[in-house]
Amino acid sequence: MIKHKLILSYDGTAYSGWQVQKNATSIQTLVQEALSTILRSPLSLVGAGRTDSGVHALGQVAHFTTVSEIDRGKTLLSLNGLLPSAIRALSLESVSADFHARYSAKSKLYRYHLQLGPLRDPFKQRYSLFVPYPLDLELLRSATLEFIGKRDFTSFSNEAHRGSAAKNPVRTLESIELRQEGNSLYLEFKGEGFLYKMVRNIVGTLLDVARGKVPLSALPEIFAAKDRKCASPTAPAHGLFLVEVIYPSGH
Repeated sequence: MIKHKLILSYDGTAYSGWQVQKNATSIQTLVQEALSTILRSPLSLVGAGRTDSGVHALGQVAHFTTVSEIDRGKTLLSLNGLLPSAIRALSLESVSADFHARYSAKSKLYRYHLQLGPLRDPFKQRYSLFVPYPLDLELLRSATLEFIGKRDFTSFSNEAHRGSAAKNPVRTLESIELRQEGNSLYLEFKGEGFLYKMVRNIVGTLLDVARGKVPLSALPEIFAAKDRKCASPTAPAHGLFLVEVIYPSGH
């Protein structure tokens, strides 16, 4: 068997997320079906991780196997010819048999896009959350430090008693970086793994701290409560991008 690594970029607006679902159109379904058509054989596509409905990706990674060698250049060209314009296959390469898109990943980088007020930019509203109220950016920076390190993120996970969160809600956030360009503000999250809606739940809470709605001193209490109801509402999906999946050298 020959294993192949595929890197994808997509606008998730019109899709139900990455993972195959019975009654909705997912990114994984469309790419899997297109590859099966091109290679004339059913195949299973394994992604580095789920992106929720409406979330975008600049560098989603997936792998699949074939019984024989394929023309990767031709396959990539054909794949983009079959896929909707909102989904692009960026690269396709052969990898070692021990590579796994999900389990070989060292860390992931997510970026949340914010558009600061007072006026909504019509050319940014599809991919960023408009924030009409003032934010204390220094307070926001201070709040991000409370999330760094190895923590129990139960209070920041939807469905905390199901799936991976129920098995182990502890995750390690390596960094949260703030970057401002004009009226655009980006929050970049780097970590070994993320729970369901974890990034968006953290963003919602950070914004409430930065606007003075939640005191900075309350964050340790929110963590300790291990209760999703204690944190702020989830930030909308359209501002979130999976930027990169990072692998050890050699992968």
